[in-house]
Amino acid sequence: MSFGSMNKSGRQTPMAEINVVPLVDVMLVLLIIFIITAPLLTHSVKIDLPKASSEPNITQPEHVELAIRTDGNLFWNGDPVALEQLTPRFAATVENAPETELHIRADKQVQYEHVARVMSLGAKAGLARIGFITDPAEE
Repeated sequence: MSFGSMNKSGRQTPMAEINVVPLVDVMLVLLIIFIITAPLLTHSVKIDLPKASSEPNITQPEHVELAIRTDGNLFWNGDPVALEQLTPRFAATVENAPETELHIRADKQVQYEHVARVMSLGAKAGLARIGFITDPAEE
């Protein structure tokens, strides 16, 4: 391996080239090692787990069901409510229970503007979970 060159004057000058062959060899060896070991990490061990019959303990967070009719009338858990009353009600609900969910049950003919307005008021009040209630499809 040569680190310099001999010129006519007899002085050695530094070589300005880098030999990358050893780097390529190391990278190819590492690539082969990773190709071989990667499938070994993805296989899981099959275990026959014991079976037990128990009911899962699912705690449902408190929710508010808001119904919207085609004509734009609103119902808070079945009670009629005006659009202006929603903001203070949403704020009071979030203050009492921050994890409260808003379930919107809208008629299929209702204008999207009414639904969007209710969603916007709920989000501004701090309701992070907003969902839609639908009837199952008839087959």
